[in-house]
Amino acid sequence: MNAVALGTGVLAATLHFAGALKSAPLLAGLPFDLTAAAAVGLLAVMPVFLASRGWRADPALGLPLAACALLWLWMVLAGAWSPSSVILHAKLTDAVLLGPAMLAAGLAMAGDRRALCALADATIGIGAFVAGAIAWGLATDRVVLGGAPGAHPDLVRVQYQIAGLAIASAAALAAVRAAEARRFAPRAGWLALVALLGAAALLPGGRAALAALALALAAAPAIALWRAGRRGLALAWPGAVLGAAAGVLALILADPTLAAGLRTVERLAEGDVAQSSGRLALWRAALDQGAAALPFGLGTGGFTTAAGFGERRGMYPHNHALEALAEGGLPGLVLWLAAFGGSGVAAMLLGARAEGWRAARIAALVLPVALSVMVSTDLGNRMAWFALGLALGLGLRSQEGGDVRALRQAGA
Repeated sequence: MNAVALGTGVLAATLHFAGALKSAPLLAGLPFDLTAAAAVGLLAVMPVFLASRGWRADPALGLPLAACALLWLWMVLAGAWSPSSVILHAKLTDAVLLGPAMLAAGLAMAGDRRALCALADATIGIGAFVAGAIAWGLATDRVVLGGAPGAHPDLVRVQYQIAGLAIASAAALAAVRAAEARRFAPRAGWLALVALLGAAALLPGGRAALAALALALAAAPAIALWRAGRRGLALAWPGAVLGAAAGVLALILADPTLAAGLRTVERLAEGDVAQSSGRLALWRAALDQGAAALPFGLGTGGFTTAAGFGERRGMYPHNHALEALAEGGLPGLVLWLAAFGGSGVAAMLLGARAEGWRAARIAALVLPVALSVMVSTDLGNRMAWFALGLALGLGLRSQEGGDVRALRQAGA
């Protein structure tokens, strides 16, 4: 069943980062939807993958999963008084129908050693491919960062954000491999890849993705080093990463000729990130609209209409907590905190007992999306639910084939 685990992990990575892959010039002209193809493939192999293994869940998963179920239920109920129709339908489809499936997929991937390794390795490949494709597209004028004339601005923004997230996770995973390498040559090779991916993150223009890169690159390898007993290096690693990132950015910003063509750096030079990106205005609007609609909120998908943007989904609050408050009221906020905040607490407790290689890889995959949840995505984003499943998957264990009977006898 190794082939099934390998295929499941690769398909899960492809679905997770399909938006990044579709933004690459080499794949932009595919005659089919890559997202749909990956979803169908994953749906086809997942039953075989799940049935070929025994599964044991930690009791700590109970409360966060129950909170997720109640949050989905509340989103459906809150749709009854939503002023939206178009966004309501789309968000409920994404969050309530696709969300549970993505959460379950993330749980299964994180709970199985072979599938998680395949997912991580495929992510490194996807990140390297996307980074190379963007660089090649810029060199051949096939990519116009910020969008070509006539391009849909929301789609362009989403594309470079997801591309940045793919690069961030790939760089963090490559750094984890470097931390685990026992010989100089492999370690140097992985660190060289990290450097190249870090440079590529300066191209797409996603400032949040750059912050996600710094966060994941500082945390994930440190986990691997700490759990391997290399405590001094683990403590020094985050400071070294953040110091190196700050030094490189300062050097580039000090010389306009170096910053030319680096869209991320150009956007950083615009000044106040929250203000220039429009997020600050959206956060204030979400607080104002949410306060006015207490205690039960505006209704699922109702924020953009109430804020005067009409049925334009791209103008969501760009913060899950504020979105839950504005559209779901106090019950929505409490359930979101229990679901996502509770999952974060559970993941940290479970991660402290998990194998170091496993905790480090899951951190590299989850942390970029976790940051994105607070500044970029809405509650219907499939990447957020998949990452939530990965985090909770630290409390799930699989055993294959002949080990299933022993697992059941142990009380699973």
